[in-house]
Amino acid sequence: MDYALLGARLRQERQRLNLTQEKLAEKVDVSHAYIGQIERAERSVTLDTLVRLAKVLEVTIDDLLQDSIEFSNNHYINKINQILMNRTLNEQQMAFEMLELMLTHLDKIASN
Repeated sequence: MDYALLGARLRQERQRLNLTQEKLAEKVDVSHAYIGQIERAERSVTLDTLVRLAKVLEVTIDDLLQDSIEFSNNHYINKINQILMNRTLNEQQMAFEMLELMLTHLDKIASN
């Protein structure tokens, strides 16, 4: 996880609501020093605190983490497998053909 990106996103959302670190810390029931340390990527954040931060900032946890999670090479392959798992063989074949067509089109665009 990239804690610097998480801290930057937290700061951005806090400023969007015109909250100081002190005011956010008060609403989340943590110290303002801890909020500053999270924003500067000096400390990691607990799941419980992340949930409370998201609630106070009126965003989802996904919103806060969207840029900070580093995916492995197999992440999207696994997601595709999950999507196709409960589909019929015919639906899987159609999805594969659509994906193949799209990638062929992207390759043509890239070669021009």
